[in-house]
Order: sequence, then C-alpha cells, then structure tokens
Amino acid sequence: MREFSVPALVEVPDSTNLTDAPFTRAAEQPGTIVIRRRVGEAWTSVTAGEFAAEVTALAKGLVAAGLEPGDRVALMSRTRYEWTLVDYAVWAAGGVSVPIYETSSPEQVKWIISDSGAKAVFAETGEHVAAIAEVRDAVPGLAHVWGIDDGAVGELTASGAEVADAEIDKRRRIASSGDVATLVYTSGTTGRPKGCELTHGNLVLTARNAIQGALAEVTVAGSSTLLFLPLAHVFARLIQVATIEGGIVLGHSDIKRLLPDLDTFKPTFLLAVPRVFEKVYGGAEQKAIAGGKGKIFAAAADTAIAYSQALSAGGPGLGLKLKHKVFDVLVYGKLRAAVGGHVQYAVSGGAALGERLGHFFRGVGITILEGYGLTETTAPITVNRPGALKIGTVGQPIPGVSVRIAEDGEVLAKGVNILRGYWNNEKATGEAVEDGWFHTGDLGELDSDGYLSITGRKKEILVTAAGKNVAPAPLEDRLRACPLISQALVVGDGRKFISALITLDEEALVPWKAQHGKPAAMTVEELRRDEDVIAEIDRAVAEANKSVSHAEAIKKYEILGVDFTEEAGHMTPSLKVRRHVVIKDFAREIDALYS
Repeated sequence: MREFSVPALVEVPDSTNLTDAPFTRAAEQPGTIVIRRRVGEAWTSVTAGEFAAEVTALAKGLVAAGLEPGDRVALMSRTRYEWTLVDYAVWAAGGVSVPIYETSSPEQVKWIISDSGAKAVFAETGEHVAAIAEVRDAVPGLAHVWGIDDGAVGELTASGAEVADAEIDKRRRIASSGDVATLVYTSGTTGRPKGCELTHGNLVLTARNAIQGALAEVTVAGSSTLLFLPLAHVFARLIQVATIEGGIVLGHSDIKRLLPDLDTFKPTFLLAVPRVFEKVYGGAEQKAIAGGKGKIFAAAADTAIAYSQALSAGGPGLGLKLKHKVFDVLVYGKLRAAVGGHVQYAVSGGAALGERLGHFFRGVGITILEGYGLTETTAPITVNRPGALKIGTVGQPIPGVSVRIAEDGEVLAKGVNILRGYWNNEKATGEAVEDGWFHTGDLGELDSDGYLSITGRKKEILVTAAGKNVAPAPLEDRLRACPLISQALVVGDGRKFISALITLDEEALVPWKAQHGKPAAMTVEELRRDEDVIAEIDRAVAEANKSVSHAEAIKKYEILGVDFTEEAGHMTPSLKVRRHVVIKDFAREIDALYS
C-alpha cells in the first residue's frame, strides 16, 4: 500500500463560509474588478462593490419570497453571469444551491428537484421553464419557478427592496464551514444520480489551497479566466469559487460563442475537458491538410512534442531550439492567437489527456496542467503544477489532501475536499467513505514522488473468457487521439477477445473529405464503409494496441453510423460515456463482432 500526503497551506475558522470573500473584498477593495460581463458584444467590468450589492439585492428578493435558511434552490442554466449571481445570492440568503444541467431530461429534472426537496428553481429559458412545468405536479414542495430570461432577477430584486440589509448580513453568517452549501448530483454513469453534500468548508478550503498551492503560478496578480464548461459541473463550479476567493477576474461564455469570446476577453488561463483539446488539435491538423500544409503541420507537431519532452530531460539543444523558433512563427503563434493570445496555462480534468497531446500543447506554449478528481471530492484530488509537472500523470495531491492506493489498486482520497455525505442516502455514504477515506472506484498507481496515474475503473475492468483483466480506458483514450474518431468504447467482458465500437467525428470529416477527394455530400453511414476511412481507423487501432499486450489488444472493431450523444442518453453532460447504456443500445453490433 502506497500513500502520499501534502499538508494544507490554508486553514479557516469554523465560522467561515462562501459569502465571506465577496463581502470582505467589497468592504476593503470596492473598486477592484472581479467579473467581466458580456453585454451585447462588449465586456463590462463588475467591481467587488457592485457584485456584492447585486448579490445582496437578489438575496433580499429570495427572503421576501419566503426562502428560509437551509432551503434548497435549484438552478438550471448554461454558464452565464446570472449563474454566479444566483449562486452567491442563495448562499447570502442562507440557502443551499442545487445545480441542474441545462440539457437534463425531464426525468432527470424531476429526480433532482424531488430528491433535493427544492423549494424554488431558477430556469434560464422559456424552454427550461416549460420542462420544469411538466414535472411540477410530481414535486409538490416546489413553490417558485423563476425564469432568468423572463426578467426574474430584476423582479426579485424589486420585490425585496423592503428587506433590511441587516437581515442579509445575519442570514449570510448563519452557515458555518461544516454546513452544506450545495448539492451537486453525480452524472449518473452507473445509475441514478446521487446528491453530493459539498460544504462551505469543502469549497472554500479546496479553492484556497488550490490557488495558494497547486496553482500558485497560474493565479497570479492580473490573471483571468473565461468559463465555458457547464457550471452545473463541479469542476467549473470550483473554479468559479476559486476566482471569487482569489481575486481572479472571471468571465462567462459557452461553446457556441467561445472563439469570438476568447478573442475579446483574452484570458490568461482556461479550464477544459480533454475532448476540447483533442478537437483543437484535430481541427488545426485538418485545416492544415485541407490547405495543402499538412506536412508543415506534422513537422511542427513533432517539433513541439520533441521540444516539450526535452524540457523534461535537461532542456532542448540548439538545433531543436531553432526549429521550434521557426514553427513558432509559422504555426504555434496562430494556435495561441486562437485562444486569445494570452493563455499560458490550461487546467484539464474530467477524463484522461493523452501524453502526446500534453507534450504538443506545452511545445506550442500552452502548458496543460492535468488533474484528477470527482464530484465527491469537490473536483480536484491531484493536479500537475507548472513547477512540478510530469506529463502522463494527473499530478500530486493538492495541499490538504492525502492519496492512498489500496491493496486492490483502488485510489482512495482523504482531506479538505471530501464530501460530507450523499443526500438522503446513508447506505451509499457508508459504502463510499470509510475512516475518512473516500473510495473513488478508480484504479491507479503512485510513484515515489507522489505523482498519480489512473489506470482504469475498478467496475469497468473487462475480464475476457480466458481470464485476462483489461482496462478499457487507456485504449479508448489513445483511439480518441485520432482526428476522425469522436468516441470509442472497448468491449470484451466474458468474450474471447477485445473489440471496440468507434464513432466518427462529423466536424473532422468535412475537411477530410475535401482532402481525400470524397464528395461533400457523403454521409457518415457511407463513410464508415469507405476504404480510406477504414485505413485511418486501422492505423489508430494499431497505434492504440502498441500500449498493451497481445491478449489486451483490440482484435476487431465496428464503426457506427451514429455518434454517442447526450440526447440519446449515451453521454453525460460532462462528456463521459455511459458505458452500460451504449452496451445495451448497441448489443446487436457487439454480438456481431463475435459471431
């Protein structure tokens, strides 16, 4: 059994809660810019004093509407300024916020609202309001549904004008560090979502220890970030809290507006899931190929990777430095400009990032700090640091956290970030947390310096008919490195050999068809039988198989005519594949691989 701990850098009094930072900063530095909010096509600065005043005004409206301390308030919206405003207003009124993904199905919405016992819901669009109306009869405790786009924030602010400032000052001090601040429901990859009780202390301590320890070089004076991941996800949520706690300028965007927003906001660091980086790389590669510059891009990519690898091994030589400088002008500078031109670091989590991709981006000039964590751990357990980077691992524990590898290889975590428990589910809490150690369900390895590597999921280990244990995740990660592949699912539990289901990336296929002389009208259904596509996938499978033994290698695969989507129930909102759903829905295709 191996264990590695990093002492906490920050401790707080028991009375600490999430409203302390914004109100303290408003009192001491009212003119400091804390958020930049997009109004139309322009960014408008929001100062600490202005943000605290807006939070107070909205919190008064919640009090006037009957919100009592401890009441749950759900929030169903994309990432936007009002998300952060509502979150802090709920806390200032003494409530508990409950995020819901904007893409959640009526069944998921019904479950989260009813299980949490939410008294009110903020819903972004008329469509969201209608979705909640469909399930309202099944949740009789739900007293209010407020539409953000319908002007609910302004109406609540006006209705609370008679509530005294002293009432909010009293309300916001009720919660202590051990009290629940939010119920964040798991993505439900293995069953019905569970509500994770994350306390004020979980969020404050995890954020402050990450800022002052793990990400100290990233969150320097003048730093800023543009959030575009869903704030319903714990990863983005922690970064939101970290910006408020650390005085980092925060902006909000979404995938649809991301490129123009990056160009105008110009953040210094980003956070994303690996799929975003995969698509950035794949898109740049396909664009270069389509423009007749495929060989230049390939040489630039190899140089970037070699340069990064050399940085980890004593430094690049003169020849490599010169090549790197040339490609910096031709290729790398354009890639940096595409994300605003000021990004030096990106934090990646949610799934594994390929080692090649990590080296590529560092060679380009954007260091990706890969980390690891779960909803139950308030996001991070470990993260790579700029000054302590080991590409191919998910880094060392953040300050205040210990990591242990159990006898069966499972990763256990203990510290400031561990959830208080699962809402209304003592049985699940008892199974997940033992003597303060949270059982992640992931398998991993710790090296002598405390760097963690994730090797698979404990419950997703495939056992072939010959008794060979195979972790599908590493193979799937390598397959997704191919620009044409959108998703991959490795199968073979109880079978004679390992196989895979593969889906094609429709965006990547557009330039690929032009480059290979294929008709633009060719569909995915036609392309999955195309000899050139099959040749590309064959190469990707062969490359993935290099990482495993012959017994673990993929012997057969099927290219599907459709992609895995959230709408079909195959993906979670945080872009994780729901393995059990895919296996059920594509049972015929899987059986055909073994017939």
